Amino acid sequence: MASGLTTADSTVKLLSDLKIDAGDWPPSLVKNLHLLSPDQIQLGKMLLEMGQSHLFQHWAEPGVDDDQKKAFFIQLSKLNSSYPGGLASYIKTARELLADSKAGKNPYDGFTPSVPTGEVLSFGEDNFIKFEDVGVKEAKNAAFVLVAGGLGERLGYNGIKVALPAETTTGTCFLQLYIESILALQEASSRLTQGTCQKEIPFVIMTSDDTHTPMVDLVESNSYFGMKPSQVKFLKQEKVACLDDNDARLALDPHNKYRIQTKPHGHGDVHSLLYSSGLLNVWRDSGLRWVIFFQDTNGLLFKAIPASLGVSATKEYHVNSLAVPRKAKEAIGGITKLTHSDGRSMVINVEYNQLDPLLRATGHPDGDVNCETGYSPFPGNINQLILELGPYIKELTKTGGAIKEFVNPKYKDASKTSFKSSTRLECMMQDYPKTLPPSARVGFTVMDTWLAYAPVKNNPEDAAKVPKGNPYHSATSGEMAIYCANSLILKKAGVQVEDPVQQVFNGQEVEVWPRVTWKPKWGITFAEIKSKVSGSCSISQRSTMALKGRDIFLENLTLDGALIINSTDGAEVKVGGSIKNKGWLIEGVDYKDTAFPEELRIRGFRMEKKEQLEETYSQPGKYTLKP
Repeated sequence: MASGLTTADSTVKLLSDLKIDAGDWPPSLVKNLHLLSPDQIQLGKMLLEMGQSHLFQHWAEPGVDDDQKKAFFIQLSKLNSSYPGGLASYIKTARELLADSKAGKNPYDGFTPSVPTGEVLSFGEDNFIKFEDVGVKEAKNAAFVLVAGGLGERLGYNGIKVALPAETTTGTCFLQLYIESILALQEASSRLTQGTCQKEIPFVIMTSDDTHTPMVDLVESNSYFGMKPSQVKFLKQEKVACLDDNDARLALDPHNKYRIQTKPHGHGDVHSLLYSSGLLNVWRDSGLRWVIFFQDTNGLLFKAIPASLGVSATKEYHVNSLAVPRKAKEAIGGITKLTHSDGRSMVINVEYNQLDPLLRATGHPDGDVNCETGYSPFPGNINQLILELGPYIKELTKTGGAIKEFVNPKYKDASKTSFKSSTRLECMMQDYPKTLPPSARVGFTVMDTWLAYAPVKNNPEDAAKVPKGNPYHSATSGEMAIYCANSLILKKAGVQVEDPVQQVFNGQEVEVWPRVTWKPKWGITFAEIKSKVSGSCSISQRSTMALKGRDIFLENLTLDGALIINSTDGAEVKVGGSIKNKGWLIEGVDYKDTAFPEELRIRGFRMEKKEQLEETYSQPGKYTLKP
C-alpha cells in the first residue's frame, strides 16, 4: 500500500484502476477489498452480477477473520476454474434447470423412442470369436479409463471399492484384476499383431477427494500391480457448489460462513478432466484410436471387452455402449434411440423410471414390456463405453468437455419453492452422446449377463430385500458370478463341470459353482482358453482351482478338491490325471459378526482351506503334473 493512503483510499484507487463502480456493492465486501487481488475482485464482481450478494452480507470488519476471507476467495477461484465456463456458466445453467424442474418439464418432450441398431453377441459362437480376435488386435490402440470416485460405504465397507477382493479364492482385489487384464490384453495384442515394439496401454484412474490418497497408496504399495508407473495417470475430480434455492443462490457451509458448501458433480466429469489434462491429444499423436471407460466393481467386465472392441472397430462406431439383455421394468436404464419432431435424433441411456412413461406417451399403450425373446427390446445399459478417439476429441473441443447436466432437488412441499437441503448440478458419463450430431455413429453391443455384468454395489441388508429373481448386485452375488462365468466358459471349452448347488449367504440365495479362477494372462479370450484345454477334463462342484500363470495346460484332468498352480512366464505346465483331496469348504459368516474382517462379512462366507495340491514353478522349462 502506498504510504499516506488509508485502507479506504487504496480501495477507491483499486476500484478506479479496475473501472469498477461499487456503489451498490455490500459495504461489508467493499471494506475488505484491500485483502483481495485484482483477479479476486473481478470474481467478486461477477458473483454480485449473478445475484450472489448474500455470500458477503455477514463479513466481519477488516482485521477480523481476514485469513478466512482470503481462504473463501481461494475456494471460489478453484470452483470457478474447475468448471467448464466458470461459476457464471454454472449458475446460469442451474437457474434454467431449476426452472424446468419446478415446472415439471419432461426432458423427453417431443421425442419418440425406438430401438437403436447394435450387435447382439452370444458367447462362444463364431461371430463372438471373430469379434474377440479383432478386438484383441485393436487393444494396443486403446486407452482405459477407470471411473472410481466412490467409497464402499454403501456396501458396508470403509475403504475404496477397488481395494475389495473381487473373489476370495485368491484374494485378488478389483484394481489388481483390472490392471492384470489390461496387461494381458497388451501382451496378447502385441503377440497377435506380431508387434515388434510392445505398445504400453495407458490407464487413467479418475479419483475424488475421498478416494485419491487411498487409491495412490494402493497402487504404489503394490508396485502398480505390474504396470509401469508411467502407464498410470490419476485425474482428480473436484466437487461443485451447492445451491440453496430456485434462484441458484450458492449455499454457504452451515458450519462455516466463509466456505461454500460443495458436493460431488457425478462421473460425467471424466470427460472434462480428460479434455483439460491434454492426455487425449497425446494419445492421438501416439496413434491411439479408442478410449474405453469402465466403472469400479464389475469383476466380469474384461471378459466382454475384447469382443465389444472388435464390434467398435468392425462397425466403426464413434460410441459403443456395452449392454446386457434387460427385463422390462428392471431397474437398469435402457439404450434408446430418441427422434425429435424437429428431426434431431440421439442414441442414449434412458433411465428405467422414465422409459415406461415415455413409451406410453408415444403410442405404446403397454409401455415397457418384454418382446418375443422374453426380454425388453431396449438393451440394458451397464455404463461401460468405448469411444473412438478422433470424433471424441472433436466433440470435446466444441463443448470443453461439458456434459448435459440435470438437477434433482428434494422440495419441502408441493409448492416447489424451497428445498429440504441444498442441491447441486450433476452429470453422468453415459450422457456424452446427448450433444453429438446426428451423423455420429452410435451403437451398442449386447453380451450375455453372466459373462459381462455382476456389479458389487449393495450392502447385505439391502441385497436381502431384493425381490426374488432380481439381481442382488452384492459382494456375495458378485463373487459367485465370477465362479459361474469361469465354469460356463470352461464348459464351452469342453470341460465337464458339475452343476451348481443353491446356498443362502447373508439372506441371499445364490448358485454355488466350482470356485474356478485364473489370472487374466492365462486366458483373456475364449480362443486362448480353448487352446489350453484338451482330452476329457472334469471338475466337481466342491472343487477349487486357481491357475496363476500363462502356460498352464489341462489335459485329461479329473479334479475333486483344491488345485492351485503358480507358474512364472516361460514355465510350461501340463496338468492331468486324477486329483482328489479334502479341498476348501465354504463356511457361512454372519455379516454382523465383527470377529471377521469387513470384506468377508459383506459376502457372508469365507473359504476354509482343509487341503489342496499347490505347486509352484518358478523357473522356465517344461513340466508335467500328474499325481
